[in-house]
Amino acid sequence: MGLRERKKQQTRTTLSWSAIRLIVERGYDRVLVEDIATEAGVSPRTFNNYFSSKAEAVASRHLDRCLRMADELRARPAGEPLWEALEQAVLSQFDMGPEVAANPPLDREAWVHGLRLMLEVPAIQAETLRAGADAEVALAAAVGTRTGTDPSDLYPRLVAAAVLAAGNVATQLFVAGSGRDVDVRRVLAEALRQLSTGLQPPGR
Repeated sequence: MGLRERKKQQTRTTLSWSAIRLIVERGYDRVLVEDIATEAGVSPRTFNNYFSSKAEAVASRHLDRCLRMADELRARPAGEPLWEALEQAVLSQFDMGPEVAANPPLDREAWVHGLRLMLEVPAIQAETLRAGADAEVALAAAVGTRTGTDPSDLYPRLVAAAVLAAGNVATQLFVAGSGRDVDVRRVLAEALRQLSTGLQPPGR
């Protein structure tokens, strides 16, 4: 990725995080595009060059994370079993990397409460579903490349859908528990392990 592309990606990321922070703190209806642009240090016109709405700005974090998962899956060693490679690709996006470290919540419980309210906004739910569909296509393509299958076939699409579902469940558990005693990374690892072994009923 060239310098220009990196700068554009950084602007996109900054705008998205600014939207999330403000909406979590104030509520969706109390945040304007102008507020997000000011928080990010750019003009409203720049915001509109990247996103069509506040909801799309929020959902882009999910999409970008999933696209990085697909890239990471392609980069894993060729001889690594698929589900091991998937686990590493997925969990790598939930490490405390520079992006997350630069955007820590000031108050954990207040942050999770705001996230819960944000995720209940219909516009954000709709954009998140759309982002999830795009992410599923990208991840299925990466699975297809790794397994030598057509990305439009059942197997890569089913694997991609299952992996994204695991991520959604982990997020829901985190938000429902107000972030207490819920390690998203640990829950995701366990979810992927269960998927890789065929989702056997507990106790078997």
